[in-house]
Amino acid sequence: MGQVPASPNAHAYYWRQRDRGKCHNAALRQLANRLVGSTLHGCLKTGTRYDEATAWSHHAELATG
Repeated sequence: MGQVPASPNAHAYYWRQRDRGKCHNAALRQLANRLVGSTLHGCLKTGTRYDEATAWSHHAELATG
């Protein structure tokens, strides 16, 4: 099995998907969709650099709230 990215937030997102019953490949697809669909698109749209805290802030709030 491949490695989940070194990002602790991406790693946590992957495992949340697994906990919801997604298989490894489906969880990786969800993670890729999150990174490319939302994060990369937002960076390109606003012309900003990737920021780990900003990219995962919504998911961090869900985990703690």
